[in-house]
Amino acid sequence: MSRFSLYEDEIRPSPWQHTWREFKSSHVALVGLAILLLFVFFAFFAPLVTPYDPLFQNTESILVAPSWHPNGSITHLFGTDALGRDLFSRIMYGCRVTFGTSLLVVIIAMAVGVSIGTIAGMLSGVRSSVVNHLLDALMAIPTLLIAIIIVGILGSGLVNSMWAITLALIPQFIHHTRTFVRAEMKKDYIQASTLDGANRLQIFYYSILPNMIEMLVVQGTLALSIAVIDISALGFLNLGAQPPLPELGAILAAGLDVGYLSPWNIAIPGIAIFLMVLSITVVGDGLRSALRKRVNR
Repeated sequence: MSRFSLYEDEIRPSPWQHTWREFKSSHVALVGLAILLLFVFFAFFAPLVTPYDPLFQNTESILVAPSWHPNGSITHLFGTDALGRDLFSRIMYGCRVTFGTSLLVVIIAMAVGVSIGTIAGMLSGVRSSVVNHLLDALMAIPTLLIAIIIVGILGSGLVNSMWAITLALIPQFIHHTRTFVRAEMKKDYIQASTLDGANRLQIFYYSILPNMIEMLVVQGTLALSIAVIDISALGFLNLGAQPPLPELGAILAAGLDVGYLSPWNIAIPGIAIFLMVLSITVVGDGLRSALRKRVNR
């Protein structure tokens, strides 16, 4: 029996509840979310669920076939690599390194980019024009190319590749934030807050930021997929994570040497990278669609 409510406003769902209802109506988005949550689980709990040490080398189990292969063994679910290391454990740790560092990179880039973008959006005149043209020039360069150039200057390594990708992603957040802030500054509720005596910090914190969260969620998912691809690419090119650190791109590169003997050493990390990027992209598209439908209702 439904509960009687005298006030209709009490039973109206919040904007985020509307978004979740529209999001879960898409079965593809829910599947993408489930896969993404699996990678999040690996990122936080990989040390607790991996059956072997990802760096342990067993010379008696070199290039063991995966469990579904006729010559495979259940003791090594995904088989082993050329040094006898368990591939399933290395893939889980690789998801931890690749996804975890990508998430950290996006958070830092978002914090810096939103701060600079907000200031740029509130500027006017020559300063605003200079910032706009500079951002347009940086946005025309692919993030991976910018990351390779920065890594070439700083040197190879996972930490340097993280800084490089962070610096490459910051202009995108600045651009989207600046565009959003400039559009919001022209609206009536911002003008009313200004006439009411609010300073720029108060306008941003109380008026602009609450409306910006949805845009940041969507842009954050897009930036996360870019960061995963770039970190994996730098690891594959031996410019990012260095052996023996298990990172998906580095694992894929190491599997090329034994690709003819054990193609699973190439296929499995490649599939992991593909599913990670695909799940992030599907969730981002689902969020954009849900937010668009919520606004149009």
